[in-house]
Amino acid sequence: MDLYFSCSLTGGRQDQPVYAALVAHLESLGHCVLTAHLAAPSVMADDADHSETAVYDRDTAWLRQSEAVIAEVSTPSHGVGYEIAYALERGKPVLCLAREGVRVSKMLTGIRQVGFDFQTYASAQEAQVHVEAFLAQY
Repeated sequence: MDLYFSCSLTGGRQDQPVYAALVAHLESLGHCVLTAHLAAPSVMADDADHSETAVYDRDTAWLRQSEAVIAEVSTPSHGVGYEIAYALERGKPVLCLAREGVRVSKMLTGIRQVGFDFQTYASAQEAQVHVEAFLAQY
């Protein structure tokens, strides 16, 4: 399955080890993670040469190509919020994951659209279980 992984970049990278674990797990299950590079510690430097327009065009093309979106939303991010809305408006299933105990916008936790799921996790392994359960539906 072609998947779009979404996570905070400019909002903060403190959850990067979890991002990397999730992407590695998805790939180990045989999925193609179109945005696997977002989990790398070097993503900010790697994307530095891309213009805002180029990033927007590239990422929205990947969103259209994807069959589902997995978004780690523990760290607030304008971009992640936009990507979630963009995907939902196009009928893509979306799973949002957040660390237990973090405050997440009611605009996300209040979504009741078919194909949307929100889960919290205490460990990367628990997040992986949520991902597997979500993807098993599709």
